[in-house]
Amino acid sequence: MNLSQKLIDIAESMRGVITKIIPMPVLRKAKDMLIESSIKKTLKESHIEPYVRGRYKEGINLIGGIRSEMGLGQSSRLVAAQIDNTGIEYTIKHYMPDFGTLRNGDHTWEHKISDKLVYDINIFHVQPMDMGYALGEFGNEAWNYRYNIGFWLWELEEFPKEWKKYIPLVDEIWTPSEFVSNCMRKVTDKPVTTVPYCVTAPTDSKYDRDYFKLPKDKFLFLAMYDTNSTMERKNPEGAVMAFKKAFAPDDDRVGLVLKMNNPRKEHIEKLEAMIGDYKNIYYINEVMDKIVVNSLIACVDVFVSLHRAEGFGLVMAEAMLNDTVCVTTNWSANTEFMNEEVACMVDYTFSVLQKTSEPYKKGSRWAEPNIDTAAGYMKRLVSDKVYYDDMAVKARAYVGEKLGMEAASKRVQERIEQIRRELR
Repeated sequence: MNLSQKLIDIAESMRGVITKIIPMPVLRKAKDMLIESSIKKTLKESHIEPYVRGRYKEGINLIGGIRSEMGLGQSSRLVAAQIDNTGIEYTIKHYMPDFGTLRNGDHTWEHKISDKLVYDINIFHVQPMDMGYALGEFGNEAWNYRYNIGFWLWELEEFPKEWKKYIPLVDEIWTPSEFVSNCMRKVTDKPVTTVPYCVTAPTDSKYDRDYFKLPKDKFLFLAMYDTNSTMERKNPEGAVMAFKKAFAPDDDRVGLVLKMNNPRKEHIEKLEAMIGDYKNIYYINEVMDKIVVNSLIACVDVFVSLHRAEGFGLVMAEAMLNDTVCVTTNWSANTEFMNEEVACMVDYTFSVLQKTSEPYKKGSRWAEPNIDTAAGYMKRLVSDKVYYDDMAVKARAYVGEKLGMEAASKRVQERIEQIRRELR
């Protein structure tokens, strides 16, 4: 058992204590410091053998956090669905180095999970910063004589310098958006392919407002974030500020729901200080199964994402599929499946990070959404039913066309076929 796995096992046994005391970015930094020297040695000593046709059976090994109950896990499951729909043979290996802090209870793809990598193309749905851990745990054998693809996500315009050392571990890079692809193209001449998700968002009617203990008679807005995705980037404070600007504390027509995963005490205290005397703002703090989250999104009226940056914007697409209108920042990857006809697109200015907010470094640029614009949209959606209904209908049709299964799986199949022609 190597050092990284020992750390993960120890942390898993202390999960409850660790997650209450130490935030995820600090845990990751500590883990990085502990095994960075091991990774450097592994990378230096590793020699990956190039692809050899016929060495392995044609097909795909999808490697990623297929069981993980977070955004990266959902991304892995969407990629699995696209591969499944192509008819290409494949298998899945669950891998997510999480230092024992993440839930891995999604078993949707359990029937395809195996520890054996039997096919000739690997798709590593493993973030660049975790590729070194994967190499240390799997060894060169997982890479040798195969064509290796990294399915990578990122949210800013510049690829982190410290991640560049992992680019040699892949033959090409896939991303779910042109926004991310353009970022990757700045740092490599290897092929970079945009493979948008096929988005689905199934719900269950038993998870209604009564289930979530939410008022039936109010027009409800919803904002969501996970501390593993950073509060600063998701910007739930922006949603609170816009709601407060749009509505009075005693306005009983409306409400704002804040859905938080893994919130820390200081985050809640900060939001509570902002909320003040508003009694129509509600908290949901528990981690839920995906169908429950989808149902929550479906049973509110508006989803608010005043994010500062998105590598795709999956929850917005899921909201659109469920007739929930979006109020969202008009910048980054979500603009590739949203426009002013189908969503309330909030204007913005750019700001430069004055301090590091891991993994986002000081000096990076992201968006600052206009709170006044967002508040104006909120008020109009409450008062103008025709405007609301028209946008909901258009949004569902638009995202269904842009991010449907046929187009998504076709993109995967076409690129795999092209790779095979190039390898002959």
